[in-house]
Amino acid sequence: MAVPPVCKILNYSKYLYELKQRDKEARKKATNIVIKEMKYRPKIGGGDFDTKTRKVAEFLEEGHKVKITIMFRGREVAHPELGMKILNRIAEIIGPNAKMEATPRLDGRNMTMVLAPEKKVIPKVKEGRSESKPDPESPSLSSAPPEPVAVAAPSSDEPAESSPIAPPTVSTPASS
Repeated sequence: MAVPPVCKILNYSKYLYELKQRDKEARKKATNIVIKEMKYRPKIGGGDFDTKTRKVAEFLEEGHKVKITIMFRGREVAHPELGMKILNRIAEIIGPNAKMEATPRLDGRNMTMVLAPEKKVIPKVKEGRSESKPDPESPSLSSAPPEPVAVAAPSSDEPAESSPIAPPTVSTPASS
C-alpha cells in the first residue's frame, strides 16, 4: 500500500529452487502409514499362529496398520466361525497395542480385519551422557546412592568394645 508501489527484484530460478527445497522438507516430515497384510488359515498350527501374531505386533509397534486376512479353501468357507475365532484370538493377544479399525467381515472366500496402532507414543530415552554438565553442588537424580559398607558382627568371644560399630567409650578420671 506504499506510494509509490514497492517491489522486490529477485532471481526467479533461485526462488523456484527454494520452493522445491521447502516442499522436499515438508515431505520428509510427513508420516507415511503403510498397510501391512498378514494371512492366516483356519487350520493354522500353534507355532505358525504365534509367529505371525508376533510379527503383527511388531508392525503395529512400528506404526503401520495391519490387515489380517483369513483365507478359506474349499468347504472351509462353510465355517466362518473358525475364522472369527482366530481373529478374536489375535485381537485379544494384541489388545492394548492396537485398536480395531475395521471389524471382521467375510468378503467372498476371505475374512478380513484391519488393526491400527494406538496413539499412545512412548518417548524413547536416549542412552549416554547428556551434553550439559551437572552442578556438583546440587544432588543429582541420576547418581546412584552410596553403596553400603559391609561390617562384620562381633563374635561371642570378643568384647563389644572392640567392635567397629560400637560407640567409643570415654573414661573419666575418678574423683575422690
